[in-house]
Amino acid sequence: MHINIHEMWGRVSRKFQAHPERLAVVRVLVENGLSVRGGRIYCNEIEIPDSKIAKVAGVDRRTVAAAIAAIESDPDLRPLFEGLRSAGHSLKGISRQLGLGVLEITPLDARTPGILAAAASLLANKGISVRQAIVDDPELAPEPKLTLIAEGPIPAELIPEFLKIRGVAKVSIY
Repeated sequence: MHINIHEMWGRVSRKFQAHPERLAVVRVLVENGLSVRGGRIYCNEIEIPDSKIAKVAGVDRRTVAAAIAAIESDPDLRPLFEGLRSAGHSLKGISRQLGLGVLEITPLDARTPGILAAAASLLANKGISVRQAIVDDPELAPEPKLTLIAEGPIPAELIPEFLKIRGVAKVSIY
């Protein structure tokens, strides 16, 4: 079965339309790359207690259990949630301590193709290596961003160049 992210969210929305609190649980799972397997929640291979998910989602543990049961009973959703995995670590929070540069781009429309390629090329042309690229999913993030972590500081004078990239609304360097 192949479905795109729009179809997935359509199915999730329909499945949980009568239970918005369960939808909040599902959103926490997807945003954090947490899978559902055997009635339990995992971050890759580490089991996460229902109580921790409940706290983040702003619901009680019974709601988390009900969301898990609903996912596992649905033949379309079950394989999707069984296969979710965390995308990995982000250096953004420790970039300053490591002497890395951070470029954060807010697009006009996150579906505009080429923003990542153009921004990475601009850095490469200045001899700045990209260590990490993090792209927020426009279906999940209210204001999706592209974050590039560079091997070293990013010169502020590049901001006008980044703003010339088609589809870029805002740029921050830190």
